Amino acid sequence: MSSRWADSAEDAAEDARRKAEKEEKKRLKVEKLRKAEEEAERAAVAKEKEEQENAERPPKRRRLSGERASDTSDGAAAERPLLRFEAPVWQPCRSVERFDRLNHIEEGSYGYVSRAKEEATGEIVAIKKLKLDTARDAGFPVTALREIQCLTAAKHRHVVELREIVTGEGTARGDVYIVMEFLEHDLKTLQEDMAEPFLPSEVKTLMLQLGSAVEFLHDHWILHRDLKTSNILMNNRGEIKLADFGMARFCGDPPPQNLTQLVVTLWYRSPELLLGATTYDSSIDIWSLGCIFGELLTRTPLLQGKNEVDQLSKIFELCGIPTEETWPGFKRLPNARSLRLPSNQKGALGSVIRSKFPTLTNAGASLLDSLLSLDPSRRPSASEMLSHKYFKEDPRPKPTSVFPTFPSKAGQEKKRRHASPSAPVRGAAPGLGDIDYSSIFKGREEEEKGGGFQLKVA
Repeated sequence: MSSRWADSAEDAAEDARRKAEKEEKKRLKVEKLRKAEEEAERAAVAKEKEEQENAERPPKRRRLSGERASDTSDGAAAERPLLRFEAPVWQPCRSVERFDRLNHIEEGSYGYVSRAKEEATGEIVAIKKLKLDTARDAGFPVTALREIQCLTAAKHRHVVELREIVTGEGTARGDVYIVMEFLEHDLKTLQEDMAEPFLPSEVKTLMLQLGSAVEFLHDHWILHRDLKTSNILMNNRGEIKLADFGMARFCGDPPPQNLTQLVVTLWYRSPELLLGATTYDSSIDIWSLGCIFGELLTRTPLLQGKNEVDQLSKIFELCGIPTEETWPGFKRLPNARSLRLPSNQKGALGSVIRSKFPTLTNAGASLLDSLLSLDPSRRPSASEMLSHKYFKEDPRPKPTSVFPTFPSKAGQEKKRRHASPSAPVRGAAPGLGDIDYSSIFKGREEEEKGGGFQLKVA
């Protein structure tokens, strides 16, 4: 009897069919691999052939916009070089120890200035150590940031050149110094030592240089806000450069609403600032130019007020009592609401600039009168000042090459302490030159004395 598991004919036929299917699958797999290898080989050959062809012919060049088609033809001009823009490389500030400080020059409102020599090159420079408020941990002062920002942007022949920023070492590691070019004089100290004022031709040269610097600043939306003779440097070649940008800042049109009123040294401060104007523009620098113009003519500051009230008194004595005709809207200024002024009878309280400068030509008196206009809108711009006929009449401006030379106090000696007041200090309490207006402009009385007047505080 045969087993039930014995192979039958049907079983043999089924095994043969499965074996045939397996062999067919194996053959198809081998064929597929062979075709893939052939395809890869053909692609490699084609790529190698294409690379050989590209190597034999010149590279194709794209024609740039604005380039003529003839420039790209064979035998045309050589290819233009590609523009390359180098990425800026960060570099830490150098140490102040690379400079040998020779002597102290002066202390300003926002720093200490010294004369120094760079050890590597032997060049004489001026180094200003910034005053940092580290006691209250207030961080880097905004005045120092603005000074660096404005000096970096003000690249002009008659603006002092900023060389670099350096820092201290060791215990003074937090100190920051501004390295600038050194000039031998400042106009304030120089005039104090002069026996006679500058000649008219020399005054014109100095005013043209100063006006050029101020024009550049205003064209680049920079207000200096502390123009005075002690901030105007001069070398032994008759060239002047504007310095001390501690009060400067960028200002657009319209000006920002957060402008501080406590700007400009008292003797050079415009009447609208003294009367508490909340907005101002470049006209405050023009007023300071007028004060400097008068100082160059006489060797002494033009308006030497003891405080804001006295300063206004001296301004009105020189430029006349303001009226709605000469200064429209001045009574709407904050500190002018309680201001009582003497009546202008018989024209006795008008401008006396012409009589105060009898040797000045009519054109010169006209220029000075316009610079010291009580109404800010009537003051000329720096560009208009430079084109004034005063600079075209005789005597003509003296060339700087024939300017006289003077011994330099800043070069070897410590400067004398100036009698002029200092610039306003940010955040300082009211002092001699910064008095609270709210208590001063109340109960004011006036007196007329010989065509002038005095303002008194009750």
